[in-house]
Amino acid sequence: MRKIFFNGKVYTGEMPLQDSFIVEDNKFIFAGNFNEAQNFIDENTEKIDLQGNFVCAGFNDSHMHLLNYGYALSMAGLSEHTNSLSEMLSYLKQFAQENNIKEGSWLRGRGWNHDYFTDEKRFPNRYDLDKVSTDYPICITRTCGHCCVVNSKALEVLGIDENTPQIEGGHFDVDENGKPTGVFRENAMDYVYSKMPQPSLTEIKAMMEKAIKALNSYGVTSSQTDDFIVFQLPYQTIIKAYKELEAEGKLTVRVNEQSHFTNTKDLQQFFDEGYNTNVGTEFFKIGPLKMLGDGSLGSRTAFLSQPYNDDKSTRGIAIFTQEQFDEMVMLAHEHNMQIAIHAIGDGILDRILNAYKKALFKLPKENHRHGIVHCQITRPKQLEDFAKLNLHVYAQPIFLDYDIHIVHERVGEKLASTSYAFNTLQKKGVHVSSGTDCPVEAPNVMNCIQCAVTRTDLKGDCDVYLEHEAMSVKEAIDSYTIEGAYASFEEDKKGKIQKGMLADFVVLNENPFEIEKTKIKNIKVLQTYVDGKLVYNA
Repeated sequence: MRKIFFNGKVYTGEMPLQDSFIVEDNKFIFAGNFNEAQNFIDENTEKIDLQGNFVCAGFNDSHMHLLNYGYALSMAGLSEHTNSLSEMLSYLKQFAQENNIKEGSWLRGRGWNHDYFTDEKRFPNRYDLDKVSTDYPICITRTCGHCCVVNSKALEVLGIDENTPQIEGGHFDVDENGKPTGVFRENAMDYVYSKMPQPSLTEIKAMMEKAIKALNSYGVTSSQTDDFIVFQLPYQTIIKAYKELEAEGKLTVRVNEQSHFTNTKDLQQFFDEGYNTNVGTEFFKIGPLKMLGDGSLGSRTAFLSQPYNDDKSTRGIAIFTQEQFDEMVMLAHEHNMQIAIHAIGDGILDRILNAYKKALFKLPKENHRHGIVHCQITRPKQLEDFAKLNLHVYAQPIFLDYDIHIVHERVGEKLASTSYAFNTLQKKGVHVSSGTDCPVEAPNVMNCIQCAVTRTDLKGDCDVYLEHEAMSVKEAIDSYTIEGAYASFEEDKKGKIQKGMLADFVVLNENPFEIEKTKIKNIKVLQTYVDGKLVYNA
C-alpha cells in the first residue's frame, strides 16, 4: 500500500530539508515537497500528517553488542546505582532479595564505574561482594565490559586460588600474599563466564527481543553487533536465534553481525560452512571479522605505546601478538572478508596497522573497508595511515562524556592532544560511522550526537576537549545513517530518505539543526519505522 508522509521537516541525507516523502511496500518512492508529491498519490493513498516534526533515516548503531545488551537488561543495572561503593552493595542485596537469588544461582550485575564512586574511588573486590553474600557466586562487570569482579564463593566455584597460573591475554589481580582479589581483566573474564550456566536458544531469543524493542525506542533500525562470544555457545546457535526471530517477524532491527573469532582454526571453519561478509538477508547478514585488540581506558587495560601517565607500572593489556594479528588479518583478507578490530590504545593500534599493511601489500584491494573500532588514543602518523590504507572508523563519540575527565591523566597531554580525532580523520577522507558500544553505554543516539558536536560531557560542566575535532550536526547525523550504511556495504540500500532506499526512518519531536547543541540530548524519539511499518510509538 502507498503512504504519503507530509507536513514534516525531512532530512533526506541532503540539504535543504523537505516536507514530504512517499513509501510503497518497504521502500521510499519519492522524497521532496508536497506539491511534487501530488503526482504520486491517488484516492487510495494513505495520508499521514507528520505535524511539523523532524524526520530522518533510521539510526544505525555501527558497533554494539545486541545480545549482550539483552543480557544486561536482565541483570542488576549498576550504572544507576554507582554513586558510591556502599550504595552499589546495598542495591545488589536488594536486587538479590527481589529476584530470589538462591544458593547455586549466580547474581549478575553490570555498569559500575569506580571513578564515579563518592566514598572510595577504587575497584570493588571479593571482600566487598562477600558483604552481599557468601552463599552464592556473584559477578559484576564494569561498565566498559573489560573487567569484572567476583566474590569468594565464585572463586571457589571457579577453582581460582594463589596457585592458579595467569591466563594468556588477560589477568586476575592478586594481593601482596598472592591471593586473588576477585578482579578479572580481559581474557581472564572468559574463564569466569565459561563456568556460568549457559542460556538455551529460547532464552537467547528472549534476550534479543528485549534488546530489539529497546533499540527501536531509541530510533535504531540497524545494528552492527558483536554477539558470538557473549556466552560459551557455538556461533551457529546465535545465527539460528536471529534467523528464527526473522522468520517469526520479530527482528525489527537489521542486524549486521560483526563476527568475533580469536583463532584461524575457527575462522577457517566459518568460511568452510559458507559464511562470509554480506552472506544473508536484508534483516540478518554476516558483516566483518571482529577482533578485540585491547581493553579500555577506564580500567587501564587499553594497550598504550608507553606506560600510563597515572600508573607507570602498566601499559595495559595486548590481547594478541603481532604474529596472531598478522595470521588472522591475512586469512580474512584472502577470503574477501571485511575486518573490524577493537583498538583503544595507540600501542595496539600499531600492531593492527602493521597487520593491515602486510595484508594489503601482499594482496592489494581498493574496496576492502577494513576498519578500527573505537579509535581513541592516536598519534598523528597513525591518522595518516588510516587515510593511506583506506580504513573505516567505527567511532563512539558518547565515550567523551566520561573519557574527557580522565584522558589527560591517563595518557598525558601529548597523546591526549591528538586523540578522539574524528574531524581530522573526516578531513583526510576517512569514513567515520557512529555507535555506542552498547551496553557499555545506553544506545541513546541523541546523547551520542550531542557529544560529537559539543566535544564536552552531557552536563556541559567541563572544558571543551579539542573543539576543532567536533562534528557538525549534519556530519553527526550522517555518521549515524549514511556512514553506518557505508560501513556494511549498504550505502545503496539504506541511510537516506531517497527513492529506492529501504523505508527505515525515525520521527523526532525537535529539529537537531535548529535546537541549541547542548539540548540535543533532550530530543525525543516519537516513532520508529522499519520497512515502512511502525515498530515504535512513544
